[in-house]
Amino acid sequence: MSESLSTEFGGLVAVVTGGASGIGAAIARRLHDGGAQVAVLDLQPEAADAAHFAVSANVADDASVRAAIAAVAEKFGRIDIVINNAGIGAQGTVSDNDDDEWIRVFNINVIGMARVSRAALPYLRESPSAAIVNTASVAATAGLPQRALYSASKGAVLSLTRAMAADHLREGIRVNCVNPGTADTPWVGRLLESAADPAAERAALEARQPHGRLVSADEVASAVAYFASPRSGSTTGTSLAVDGGMQNLRLRPE
Repeated sequence: MSESLSTEFGGLVAVVTGGASGIGAAIARRLHDGGAQVAVLDLQPEAADAAHFAVSANVADDASVRAAIAAVAEKFGRIDIVINNAGIGAQGTVSDNDDDEWIRVFNINVIGMARVSRAALPYLRESPSAAIVNTASVAATAGLPQRALYSASKGAVLSLTRAMAADHLREGIRVNCVNPGTADTPWVGRLLESAADPAAERAALEARQPHGRLVSADEVASAVAYFASPRSGSTTGTSLAVDGGMQNLRLRPE
């Protein structure tokens, strides 16, 4: 590891929700490699890397979130970076999910980010390098079939990111988000396993992205690290697509 990488986040404390697996685990690893002390908030903290401070937290429950953030602050004495990564998927058209499912998904994917950010704000306001990074999705910016509920929740995350950036800029807190394409994560793996033809479904997902493959968790983590870094002090209210060109490119068939 280069000295530059190992000191990028030196002295800073980062909270990563959903940090025990998938993209969240890759983000936690990247920040730790950069010198941060990392707290993972997850429903399954026992699955987190032993290098991190793992705390049980349910982002759908305010008391749970507040207790977890308090535990992190007690452990480290500060919080500088919040990565709102925890979220769930949803499939179907606008008519395929009932009210309870719409409420459940928004409660986790959108209000969950608000809960964590709200609880961490008093500590972020004291940080010289405060940053919040939200995980949105290409589904926030591109219409995808059978993703009405999921897209609505991630579109809300994108809008929330911009509004929070405006609200907290003068407090010294930067807020940005990443928009991953279809990533090679446990959730996508479960979707593939449930398909009638998993190999064909994987091929279709890979072909949907112009670079012809699924996005890696480490690629998303690198984008998150850019936003979270003190070196990006002039970047706020911004979204970054990590999608192999899916959002903006229109390639001719080979």
